[in-house]
This record gives sequence, structure tokens and C-alpha cells, in this order.
Amino acid sequence: MISRRDFLQTTMAASAIYGSAGFGNWSRLAAQQAMTQDQLLEFDTFGNVSLIHVTDIHAQLKPIYFREPEINLGVGAAKGQVPHITGQDFRKLYGINDGSPSAYALTHDDFSALAQSYGRVGGMDRVATVINRIRADRPDALLLDGGDTWHGSYTCYQTEGQDMVNVMNALKPDAMTFHWEFTLGSARVDEIVEGLPFVALGQNIFDSEWDEPAELFKPYKMFETGGVKVAVIGQAFPYMPIANPRWMFPEYSFGIRDERMQEMVEEVRANGAELVVCLSHNGFDVDRKMASTVSGIDVILSGHTHDALPEPVLVGETIIIASGSNGKFVSRVDLDVRDGRMMGFRHKLFPIFSDVIDPDPQVTALIDEQRAPYKDKLEEVIGQTDTLLYRRGNFNGSWDDLICDALISEREADIAMSPGVRWGPSILPGQDITREDIWNVTSMTYGEAYRTEMTGEFIHVILEDVADNLFNPDPFYQQGGDMVRIGGMGYRIDVSKPQGSRISDMTLLKTGEAIDPAKTYVVAGWASVNEGTEGPQIWDVVEDHIRKQGTVSLNPNNSVQVVGA
Repeated sequence: MISRRDFLQTTMAASAIYGSAGFGNWSRLAAQQAMTQDQLLEFDTFGNVSLIHVTDIHAQLKPIYFREPEINLGVGAAKGQVPHITGQDFRKLYGINDGSPSAYALTHDDFSALAQSYGRVGGMDRVATVINRIRADRPDALLLDGGDTWHGSYTCYQTEGQDMVNVMNALKPDAMTFHWEFTLGSARVDEIVEGLPFVALGQNIFDSEWDEPAELFKPYKMFETGGVKVAVIGQAFPYMPIANPRWMFPEYSFGIRDERMQEMVEEVRANGAELVVCLSHNGFDVDRKMASTVSGIDVILSGHTHDALPEPVLVGETIIIASGSNGKFVSRVDLDVRDGRMMGFRHKLFPIFSDVIDPDPQVTALIDEQRAPYKDKLEEVIGQTDTLLYRRGNFNGSWDDLICDALISEREADIAMSPGVRWGPSILPGQDITREDIWNVTSMTYGEAYRTEMTGEFIHVILEDVADNLFNPDPFYQQGGDMVRIGGMGYRIDVSKPQGSRISDMTLLKTGEAIDPAKTYVVAGWASVNEGTEGPQIWDVVEDHIRKQGTVSLNPNNSVQVVGA
């Protein structure tokens, strides 16, 4: 008798062969952009349950350019495994042709040239069109939002998230979980959640004073769809108080709480759940470990690390779906659920090619309404760029280099530090840089640009601490984003070493001298988690710098030497 795991593996293999899983036919469309909306959205309906997944939109209402990472290192058991494969290796793994639509959507090589051919991606009015098409085919499909939605743009900052709330409400999600939303402050989050027309989930969101589940955030919600009882369990970002300022949400505590997750799975099963879905903002490697330690989860919809995978990853009997970020993709998962068990599935990662997918006119009008009061501010041209500006990888992207240059120049510093966040669209060479573009990579409710003094020893401690958040071989100890971005300084990092031994050869770039542990250096940075940080807002610092530059031109950054990967 074939085991359920073997059956699921067979399902995955057959789906890949016949084009009903992963990226389906759009990966094989001609590179001459001979795509139509019908071709792009083609899907063979399967089973009796459909899930629609979006995540990490980061308040991007309009179409953008977005380059995928060239460096995404895995350590421990994740080394050499997806999503830690990029570029040519990624294309080889999935059989993607160079220069194809899927090469443009899923990898970084030749990005600027391919962008000229394939155009922008995303736009919530295009996302709405895809969702509406799926619902026309499967009216009771569940739309699930993985969080990082009410954060990341000029209008989101100005409206305290209300622009995104209004647009997402129009898309009619069934459930949502959270991360950056909490940096609006707990009072504002509570206010929004109390008015949502759908459920806010987080089995790991607790009242910090009483160490009890927070009443406002339900651990799970039971749905009836396709004649099947489906339980959706929420998993908010576990490390909020470490990665973001604890003082902004002192009422709440988080954590992975995998033992409670197991309890929730058993509870929903006891209540008749035939399909168990985890709507997660853990990050992919944490989800992969959780799938191996918590039994009974059928599907994990993964968020936080912005990975876009054209096929699910199977861990035991759990499938993990990764749906990218910034509104660039929508995932559809169709499942065959019989006799209380998931017997098979089909999956497709829909790329939101903005020039191919027709915008939904009602959502377009709603988006324009949110942006109208700020239109002049958003569209003001600050400068131009001769360099591809991007951010998305374990180390500095060119946007990060530009921000660090601005900090050093405008704040008269020796060294700059910029947070290892992975959100923010790309700007092509030759494009104008608008105020909106700057805010898309700096918008944060704690954006003060500090200027301080640090010893070389303390800088080393910071780098080691952040490196362990990223490269600890145990995913449950990977507690942050990517590596802190550094300007004005070079260093060597051995990702295979233990904490305290990864960082060496620290060098001050302007003199070529080794960083002296006992010497004090002027350091400028932003996004400090400390309450009361003083300084100008980072978007003003970057805007002033770009205005002085006129045209941004950046040299390749080779200041970080990565070994042990």
C-alpha cells in the first residue's frame, strides 16, 4: 500500500510534469512576451478546497520593479536547499530557460535588461483581478494574508496603515497574521483589528503581563469550504521584541510556541478539522523546522523571508508554500480532501505581470483615492540613477549602499549602519528617483537617523550578534532579518563558524587601516530599537543626499568577503 507521503510526492511529481503545479505554462511561454492574461492565469481546477495566499505586500499598492536576491545563504540543514538557491542554480533546478518570463520573475540575472522587456510587477488592482478569477472558478476559496501588509510606503506611514486596510478589505480576505503591523504601535493595531471584517490570527500572540493568549487575536478559525472543515491557525512573527522596538507593543509577547502549536493542531482535529493550514510569518527555515516538530499540519503558507518558490516543499506530510513579496505573486493551492485527509494537491505561483493582467477598475479607483491627498509629494522627482537600485539579499544591495553613503555624508560619520531589512522595490538605471521611491525603502515608524560613537570592539560585537541571528544553524535561533548593511567599512565573514568567530578583517575603507578594537569611531545609522533615539528622519537624510548628487552612480560593493558558504 502506498503511504500518504509517497502519494503526495507522486502528486508533486505528476503536477510538475503536467504543468499544473508550480509556475505551470507561464514558464514555457515564448520570451517574445507573447503572454496573454488567460495564458498566465490558466489553472486546472482540482479537488474540493482552494487556498489563495498573499504575503509581505509591504504596502505596495502600485506596480513596481522588484529584483530577487543573488545571495541567499542557507546554513545547517538548510545549506544548499531551497530557498537558498539563486540565479543560474535556481533556474537549473526548476528547468527555467534564460531570458524567459520565469527567469525574470524568479531570479536576478540580467534583471535590468529583462525588466525592459517584461515590465513592472504587482499592483493590488492586478492582484484583485487574479483573486477574482480564482473565485470565479472556486467561489468558496479562502484568501489568506500572511502579514507585513500595513507597512512600507509613504501613504501607509501617513495614514497609519489605513490605506492598506481599506484596499485589503476590498479584496475580502478570510484571515490574516502579523509582523511589521505592530510597529504602528499596539494602540493603533488594536484599533484596526477591532474593525476588521475578517479574523486576525496568532496562536503565539500573548498578553505579556499575564502570559496568556491575547484575546484580540484568535489562535485559529474554522471554515467550511468545499464540504470540508478547514482549520486555519495563525503564526505571527515570533521575534517581534528582538527585531523591532519592544516599547511599541509592550502589552504583547510572541515566540515560536511550537508546543502550543501542536496543542492547537490537536484541538482543531478534535473539533472536526479535516484540513489544517498554518498561516505563518515565521520565515521559511523556521517553518521547515516547525513542520518537522509539529505533526498534523497539512499546509504551511510561509511568509517573512520573501521567498518565491514555484513548487511546494514537502516536509514529512506537510507542504510549505512560499509566495514572494511586494504584491509580485499570488499562490493558489487546490487540495483533494477526502475522509478527513489531504490526498493530493495542485499549486500555481501566479506572477503579477502588470502589463499582462488587467487591473480591476474598482480597486484601481480605491487605490487612487488613498493616494490622491499625497500625489504631488509622491511624484516629486528628487534625482536620477545610473545604477540599478535594489535591496534583497543577505548583504548590502545598492539601495543599502546609497543609504549608507547618505548617512556618512550627511551625518559626517566614519561608518554607517543600515538595518538588514529585505523590503523595498527596485529602480532601473536611467529612471527618476521620486520621493515615493525613497520612502519605499525607508518608511518606518522609528526612522530617526542617529549619530554616535562606538569602539571597534563594540562594532565587532554588533556584527557578530546580527550574524548569529542570520547564520545560527538552528532556525529557531535565527531571530532577525538579513545582515546589517555597512558603509565605510569592510570585513570578512565565515558563515560556517560559531557565534563570536564569524567576523574578522574589519577595515576602515577611507584609510585602509584595520579597525582598532580600542579606538572610537563616529557611526551613523537608523532604525534603532531604543526608545527616545534622536536625529533627522532617514528619508530626509537620503533625499538631501540624492539632491546633492543629482544623478546617483554607485560602484560595485566588494567590501564584504563571504566564506564558509
